[in-house]
Amino acid sequence: MAKVILTCGRLCSGKTTYAEMLAKDLPAVHFSIDDLTLLLLGPMPGDILDEYVEKLEGYYFKKAAETAKNGINAVIDLGLWTKAERENAKRYFLEDGAECEIHYLKVDESTWKKRIEKRNRDVEEGRNMSYFVDENLLNKFQSFFEEPSEGEVDRVIFSEDKI
Repeated sequence: MAKVILTCGRLCSGKTTYAEMLAKDLPAVHFSIDDLTLLLLGPMPGDILDEYVEKLEGYYFKKAAETAKNGINAVIDLGLWTKAERENAKRYFLEDGAECEIHYLKVDESTWKKRIEKRNRDVEEGRNMSYFVDENLLNKFQSFFEEPSEGEVDRVIFSEDKI
């Protein structure tokens, strides 16, 4: 049976790279929140980003469930930064009758900081169309990220080893 796999993890933890690899390996349809928000809003969206992310997440959940019910795996590339978001996602797919897994990309502090620096350099130099992680974004993220407990996720990927 086809399933929906959701990525979970910090900014710059390797979620997109992992989702792309997983989509090729399964195979699966890859749904990326960042790809669409960057296309629609550009790299400096401001406060409106949160509103778009919420709407796109709901749309992607619906489409991924439809995709899985039609026998095709789906990978949704998003953060699921809080326990409540993870619980809501699991509940949505359970109630919809679609099999769902959450894969948490765990990254150590040193690797994480290096990835943020690399992403920012790549964005500044035009090699990468991603969000620049400035101090405001980093502080916002750190204020509400809740690392998943063991029972919340189906798989833990130590991203420094895999990505």
